[in-house]
Amino acid sequence: MRLCLMIEGQEDVTWDQWTALADAAERTGLEGLFRSDHYLSGGGKIGRGSSDAWTLLAAIAARTERLRLGTMVSPVTFRHPSLVAMAANTVDHVSAGRVELGLGAGWYELEHRSFGFPFPPLRVRMEMLEEQLEIVHRQWTEPEFSFHGAHYQLESCQALPKPVQQPRPPIIVGGGGKPRTVAAAARFGDEYNTTESRPSECARIRRRLDEACEAVGRDPASMVFSVMSTTAVGSDRAEAERRAGAVAGVDPAEVRELLESKRDDWIAGTVEEVVDRLAGLAEAGVERVMLQHLNHSDIEMVELLGEELRPRVAQL
Repeated sequence: MRLCLMIEGQEDVTWDQWTALADAAERTGLEGLFRSDHYLSGGGKIGRGSSDAWTLLAAIAARTERLRLGTMVSPVTFRHPSLVAMAANTVDHVSAGRVELGLGAGWYELEHRSFGFPFPPLRVRMEMLEEQLEIVHRQWTEPEFSFHGAHYQLESCQALPKPVQQPRPPIIVGGGGKPRTVAAAARFGDEYNTTESRPSECARIRRRLDEACEAVGRDPASMVFSVMSTTAVGSDRAEAERRAGAVAGVDPAEVRELLESKRDDWIAGTVEEVVDRLAGLAEAGVERVMLQHLNHSDIEMVELLGEELRPRVAQL
């Protein structure tokens, strides 16, 4: 199993924190650093700042050497597909071939209203996602192409230069395992990511992915399945509880009850407990985990994830 660090960039993460997180992830052997693509804090919280996802990733790409970098995930409502393809391709060149593009239909209506992005019905957003996946794929792989869809029109698009990674950078489709996102991933994606972290549900989604791949004549083994989940790991129980309490903002007396209530949703506990948790996900078909780290000043936990947890789960 492979481990990546996942950061919610809209929760007031400063540049100094970004550089510290990236340096720690690279130094300790984590595979990648992924970030959300949002401009408004979750839950409509006021007073928290955000950076632009793709601009930020380009800056990090210039100061790292090994880390995979990408979005988890970019909403199709924010950018024209040609723009997101060019942005990701730019990061691919800056990083010498380390970018991955996560795409999703978008969900946060308040954010869209706040920043003036159109927020069409889910049916329309799904159509946009399907068209964007095809456009990005073709823009990266074809010398020239035209596209005439319900939402996007391109004429004789060359989009040079082509990406460093060949045949193209990996494309990740985000979703909850519903048939339409799974089918879109089978056609154009390399990885399917979900926030569902219960092994039984992950096994169900993995089966659905396999069936979708087979339906289009694709080897199911070519589709990576990954999970994103809130993470609080400690070298001992006391440290794990302290970190979980800091993430949730609860009193120490309430932390044990919190961890019990989140047992099937979070990746939390001691290193040994988390190894067992990830082993269950591996048995369900999960190959990569995006560890959602919400306490951005806690570099020590990043070091624990890379130095102690990563080697323990590498053979899962």
